[in-house]
Formats: sequence, structure tokens, C-alpha cells
Amino acid sequence: MRIGLAGAGRIGAFHATTLSSLDGVEEVVVGDVDAGTADAAASALPHARAVPIEDLPDAGLDALVIATSTPGHAALIRAGVARGIPTFCEKPVAATLAETIDVVRAVEKSGVPVHVGFQRRFDAGYRRAREAVRSGDLGFVHTVRATTSDRRPPHADYIPTSGGIFRDCSIHDADVLRFVTGREVARVFAVGGTKGEAFFPDGGDVDTGAAVLTLDDGTLALLSTTRYHGQGHDVRLEVLGSEGSVAVGLDDSLALTSLEDGVTFPAGPVHDSFMDRFQPAYRAELTHFIAVARGEAPSPCTARDALEAFRVVEACTRSWLDGRPVDLSDIPTT
Repeated sequence: MRIGLAGAGRIGAFHATTLSSLDGVEEVVVGDVDAGTADAAASALPHARAVPIEDLPDAGLDALVIATSTPGHAALIRAGVARGIPTFCEKPVAATLAETIDVVRAVEKSGVPVHVGFQRRFDAGYRRAREAVRSGDLGFVHTVRATTSDRRPPHADYIPTSGGIFRDCSIHDADVLRFVTGREVARVFAVGGTKGEAFFPDGGDVDTGAAVLTLDDGTLALLSTTRYHGQGHDVRLEVLGSEGSVAVGLDDSLALTSLEDGVTFPAGPVHDSFMDRFQPAYRAELTHFIAVARGEAPSPCTARDALEAFRVVEACTRSWLDGRPVDLSDIPTT
């Protein structure tokens, strides 16, 4: 298979290495807005070449992986599906709700498989949490707690284009909340604040956010996220039920210190970023995408799934800005 890779930055270069090692991938064709970046990524691989990113969709591809910055996602997805190329895209599929809806329409009209990169769906812990809920072993689920905490903030230039902390960070929690519980969000109330650098409020954002979500069966979900968790990158999920409770991310990498007598847990080391936290999940995700591209498996996270996650964080953003609860019925789907 000849796989196109759009975007050769940090996550793109990581995907390039992974793709080149997968069975059946004979060539990786790399495109980036910076030709030098594409050349460097391609030269580091055994069977790869670089092309101008605008030529990538017409490079005779069997599949396309999109890892550019968010503003490039929508046009590349449209270009891929217009040519009948199975397409993988890192989240989100577009920067705004309206554009996301337009992309979903184009994808669904084309019938071409699109796999959106919510890698937590391929993390072993999250998959076991989903199985625990489905099995009924937890009884009825009444509370879910989800946390995404970055060890350090991104560069100031990133904030104005990030979409805001809920759309940028909490969207992963929104997606995996749907994935694990099998339920939809009905209502949200979100707040945000900043105690760090001034570039957050200057960019129209906050460095810390929290939200209370009510699911369609009455389950309560608590989301929290921050750009400042200096002890280490911290991503966790807790699912609390009437008969049992489970947690994801509660291992020796946990970036917390216990103050109880005689407790040595967690022993460390901590994770520095999402890249090392989810490295196995990223590989499993792209392995599955190859099966999708071959027609051997359906997309495990469709453009419609991505839209539903985006609607949740859109509601969180509106709630934070307006200081009021927001019903998901007020967030368009078409």
C-alpha cells in the first residue's frame, strides 16, 4: 500500500515512523506546508518520498493520513474522499462547528471511510472500562470523572488557533465518555479560569477548565483540564457504579504524590506528554486504519462520532462564555 501523510510535525513524524513499520505499507508519501520538514521526515524512513502537500491527494494513494494543524484538516478530508481515498484525520475534523457539519455531510455523501484519530479508543485501559460498563459488573453507572492535564502549557502562538481549552483538550474526554458509557450528553455547565501566563486571556482562552455533564440516562460526568500540571502529564478516567468502580490511568505513572503514612504508590516515572502516555494506542489506531483502508474493518470513529464530541465541547465553551447551562439540543447536528 502507498500511504500519504499530510503534515510532518511532531505527531506527523511519529505517525510516519509508525506507518513505515506496518505490514503491507510499501511506501509513505509525505507532504507538509514546509518542504524542508517533509524532506526531513521522508529521508528518515526506508521507503518514503516527499511531495508538495497540494500534490499529495493525486499521488496514487491507497490511503491518506492527515496530521497537519487543524486549519488544514477539512480541505484535506474533502480532497481525500472526493478521490475515493480512505482517510485518517487527527482530531478535530475542522476548527468550527459549522465547518465540521459541512465535512460530515461531504464524507457521508461520498461513502468513503474516514477514521478520526481519538486514540484513547485504542488504549487498553479505556477499552477495559468500556467492557466493564457493557458487562453490567459495575451495576448502574452514576458518576464518571475524566481528567486531562498537560504537564506544561503550549507556546503562546498556539492559543489563538487552538479553539480553546475545551475544544482542544476536553474533546478527547468527550469522545471517550461516549465510547465508554454508550450514552449521549444531554446538558453541560462549564467554568474556566487562569492563574498562569497572560497569553491565555489575551488569546481569548483559559488555562484551566471544568464541566459538569448530565448524560441522557441521568449519569453525571465531571470533566477537568489544565495546561499546568508540572508533576507530569495526567490523563485518567474513573467510572463509579452501584456495584463496582474502575479507573484508567491509576498506575505508577500517576502524577500525584500520596501523603498517607507508609504509602509508596505511585512509584513513577511519570509521563511527560500525550505522546509517551499513548504510544501503544497510536500504533494500534494506525494498524486498525490500515484494515479500514483495505476494506477489512469499519471505521471505529467516524466523522459523525467526531461531530458528536465536538458538539459537547462546543456546549462547554458556550456555557463557560455565557455563564449558564447549555442543552445539547441547542447545538446543531446538521
